[in-house]
Amino acid sequence: MSVIRLGAFDLLPLSDGYFRLDGGAMFGVVPKPLWEKRAPPDERNRIRLGLRPLLVRTDEGNVLIDAGAGDKMSAKEADIYGFERARHLDHSLDAHGLTAADIDVVIATHLHFDHAGGFTVREGGQLRPRFPRATYLVRRDEWVDATHPHERNRASYLADDFVPLEEAGVVQFVAADGEVLPGISVWRTGGHTMHHQLVRIESAGRTAVFVADLMPTTAHLGEPWIMAYDLYPMDTLAYKKRFIREAVEGEYVIFFEHDPDVAAGVIREVGRKRTIERLPHVPD
Repeated sequence: MSVIRLGAFDLLPLSDGYFRLDGGAMFGVVPKPLWEKRAPPDERNRIRLGLRPLLVRTDEGNVLIDAGAGDKMSAKEADIYGFERARHLDHSLDAHGLTAADIDVVIATHLHFDHAGGFTVREGGQLRPRFPRATYLVRRDEWVDATHPHERNRASYLADDFVPLEEAGVVQFVAADGEVLPGISVWRTGGHTMHHQLVRIESAGRTAVFVADLMPTTAHLGEPWIMAYDLYPMDTLAYKKRFIREAVEGEYVIFFEHDPDVAAGVIREVGRKRTIERLPHVPD
């Protein structure tokens, strides 16, 4: 298993399997003849996507960023989304000698089902936190939106994924940008949801960023390559343009949560052309 070392931290991209979403929705205004070259669709126009939580090993414990989709979906939902979970998060943790009980902190970028579905499990008809010892860090305003969904976002916010956490008393709400653990901070991007956030990890003069749905795959590096799923696409565009410039200049290590093949990379720019230098890929 590949480990990306960043000063005091070990960064380990994990896998909760794969799923599929409509290619047109994933690339918004980008025409299909362009995006299908990078992400070939199946007969239902769906493209294959990864579910890649990030494990951050620190001196103070194990921190997990997002947790994939989990296994609470019905057979109908599994078919709609084309879930492939022969290998999933438990297998990834086991490969590093860990179980769910070894996770100390879980950080949510936002509460959509493909990021927060793995926060809870159903046992004996009851829902409970999947990581029994963990504190879950959730942006307060994202929680408010998730627990008061509207017609546009109702299909993505599933109460079973997060409401049991509050009932169990394991949620710690984050009110603003900044450090939530030593060397680990959260920053609101907006765009995808009003309070979507990315996670920065900083140590020894280096920076890594888990960008979540700001750039879900390497194919979304282009500034106008923005998902139709984004509720506020112009906010995505504005933040993305600033962030990519910063990432190039700072040689940030970027973690791509939904790329089916590339877990992490560094954005390079030569002239006006941007590419992603792929870092070691974690076998699934």
